[in-house]
Amino acid sequence: MIKNLKILVLFLFLLGNCSCSSDDSEDYIAINKSLEVNIPSNFPEIQYDLSANPPTEKGFELGKKLFYDGKLSTNGFISCGFCHEQRFAFTHHGHQFSHGIDDLEGTRNAPAVQNMAFQKEFAWDGATSHLDLFPIIPITNEVEMGETVSNVIAKLKSDGEYPRLFAEAFEDGEVNNEYFFKALSQFMVMMISSNSKYDKYVREEEGGTFSETEKLGLDIFTQKCATCHKTDLFTDDAFRNNGLPPYPGINDIGRAEVTGSAADNYKFKVPSLRNVAITEPYMHDGRFGSLESVLNFYDHGVQDSETLDPILKQNSRLGIDLNSEEKAALIAFLNTLTDDEYLNDKRFAEY
Repeated sequence: MIKNLKILVLFLFLLGNCSCSSDDSEDYIAINKSLEVNIPSNFPEIQYDLSANPPTEKGFELGKKLFYDGKLSTNGFISCGFCHEQRFAFTHHGHQFSHGIDDLEGTRNAPAVQNMAFQKEFAWDGATSHLDLFPIIPITNEVEMGETVSNVIAKLKSDGEYPRLFAEAFEDGEVNNEYFFKALSQFMVMMISSNSKYDKYVREEEGGTFSETEKLGLDIFTQKCATCHKTDLFTDDAFRNNGLPPYPGINDIGRAEVTGSAADNYKFKVPSLRNVAITEPYMHDGRFGSLESVLNFYDHGVQDSETLDPILKQNSRLGIDLNSEEKAALIAFLNTLTDDEYLNDKRFAEY
């Protein structure tokens, strides 16, 4: 069962500062209807403050246009959608490290964009805790989009179409930082992946069924993986050192780059496993090309260090004890997390 959370958009100007006539406000509300955010019944609570930025039709459309617009980069070519392709759950499929302007290469794999409204921290190192601020990271990264926010806003202001689109999306909607980020968030808030085979199985009234192997995989996952990949988001939204040694030539210390604390060395955000079967390569540095390689790593590749997560140092061994049958069952289960409806949802498509 899907619980519908009706987002009502209130277009009020406080302190008597509204310069619009009542007729103008009525016209504005008529062309910019609120959108309904569907909260899946098997999901945890939403984290994004919808009351501060209620999704609307025009706001969503503006956010989508911005997401796919190369103007957000210094060379006018690299858009958000360049590194986040819908058919691969909005990842940069096949690229170990994301490629940006002038074909420059970063040091981290592009994470999936899905269920963002349910998360508290963003980016592999948690560089921001607010979805509205998340786009600043790739826009200003010198090897990704290589731009400044002020330059982006200037380009949008001089564009023949954007001033009208901002005015339609936000009352008193000038082209500015606030509305730019809010529009992108409205697009991402609506990007909910929740209709995989797994979802239909756990929401019993939808008639989903599992094979015996998939059921076994779910049992093993619950016993050996769900501490970190918890809830039906399949992440605890935390930062953990999972025992990956530093990638050769790249000493990425992860969360510690943000906090400055040695206690956070080599800790990275636990990624969601939704759509994981089609989002290779894996890990923050994209070093593994298959789910088999990932499970083999957890079975016998984990390396000890001062900040290694305690969950991986149990029963007098490092990692997670997995035999070949368990690995096969786990992969069968992980394949049930692929949400074809999300991957083909025309609302999020570039064209």
